[in-house]
Amino acid sequence: MKLIAVALTGLTALTALGPAPVAASSHREAPLIADTPKLDNTDLYAFVSPDATGTVTVIANWQPFQEPDGGPNFYPFATDTVHDINIDNNGDAEADITYRWTFRTTRRNVNTFLYNTGPVTSLDDPHLNVRQRYTLQRITEDKTTTLLKDALVAPSYTGKASMPDYAALSNAAITPFAGPSGSNGVKGKSFAGQADDPFFADLRVFDLLYGADLSEVGKDTLRGYNVNTIALQVSKYDLALKTNPAANPVIGIWSTTSRLGASVKGKPATWQQVSRLGNPLVNEAVLPLSRKNEFNASEPSGDTRFLPAVVTPELPVLMEAIYKIPAPATPRNDLVEVFLTGVCKACGPVQADLNSQRLNRDVKADKFKPSEQLRLNMKVPVAETPDRMGVLGGDLAGFPNGRRLTDDVLDIAVRAAEGVLLADHNTAVDTLGDGVDANEHEFRPAFPYVALPNTTSVNES
Repeated sequence: MKLIAVALTGLTALTALGPAPVAASSHREAPLIADTPKLDNTDLYAFVSPDATGTVTVIANWQPFQEPDGGPNFYPFATDTVHDINIDNNGDAEADITYRWTFRTTRRNVNTFLYNTGPVTSLDDPHLNVRQRYTLQRITEDKTTTLLKDALVAPSYTGKASMPDYAALSNAAITPFAGPSGSNGVKGKSFAGQADDPFFADLRVFDLLYGADLSEVGKDTLRGYNVNTIALQVSKYDLALKTNPAANPVIGIWSTTSRLGASVKGKPATWQQVSRLGNPLVNEAVLPLSRKNEFNASEPSGDTRFLPAVVTPELPVLMEAIYKIPAPATPRNDLVEVFLTGVCKACGPVQADLNSQRLNRDVKADKFKPSEQLRLNMKVPVAETPDRMGVLGGDLAGFPNGRRLTDDVLDIAVRAAEGVLLADHNTAVDTLGDGVDANEHEFRPAFPYVALPNTTSVNES
């Protein structure tokens, strides 16, 4: 309780800044997208860059459970597909800014089965047979700006013999670009390539919540697997409403994947959204099976249709049945605040101002619409010593205020679902968790921050 009290005390202090949930991150979270892993966006992170505090870094991952030795084709990004990071800075549940990556693949030699034909020492090495490039666009209501064209992707890590200095290849894929007008002169950075999966959790939670025995938790199911990562670093001015992060510091973020549909009756083919991710765990463990595909294809502006699953969550009922921890009373308006509105005094029962767009000076309250987004208050200072429990640990720069790579979102979300933010909550939930508190690898100290891909086979590691 002490940590929660510290967090809420700190949250109250944030009133001057303006003028969820549960079980595993979103790997294979819906029936249809589980059949198309290339298009499955698994995790979304957003935080003020710790080494460049005038910027925000957003990281989105795709294609879960990549076994390092998965040749000969390995894991290219999907083509005929758009990978989007969407920003809502005025709270109307519509994307005000979309950053879009579109990939293309080329092969030097189609008469070999090899991904690379010799040691690869650079991104343009002739031994790299399969290579990818991408175009990055910034899309607003007024215009579409091409930020990068034919930028190089860091390839899948095929092994030490093939890529003796993969760190150099990965770093070479960090590509700067000029910021748009109003970016305060700060250049942006983009990265696309393979990385260690930064999510850490014991996913045996789906085996009847660890088989009713919490003493068996503690195995990092994601250990040893890789993902495809897109990372973006841009000025806070690029993201803020009216390019004014001082007055309008809160943004909402979600990532989507869309593929080109079929042409119908002579009409041009259109992009069809097939995957969507904001907060971790929402589609995975909040929505029922019958609504998961619908959520992946939907826009945030229609999220009120999913309200029943949030206000009457299933997890606390299961916890009560299996572990005899009483479920909090419903409706769960505290979870509405965490996942659909952001935390603010005008939003719900958690009486603190943290990360709702309603805190932005220039947001019109009557235009604000509850929707599922990962919300970040860009004005909250970077923590000198980040706490893995984020806000619950008294660290306001952590989840659910954005999400850092080191935030233990499973432990945080389980406790939130069990009512830890309620004043009269059962203290038995204060220590709930899966026993996995950190990633197996250290993260990089600079952009793109994610760790390098694993090379040891999962069955060996």
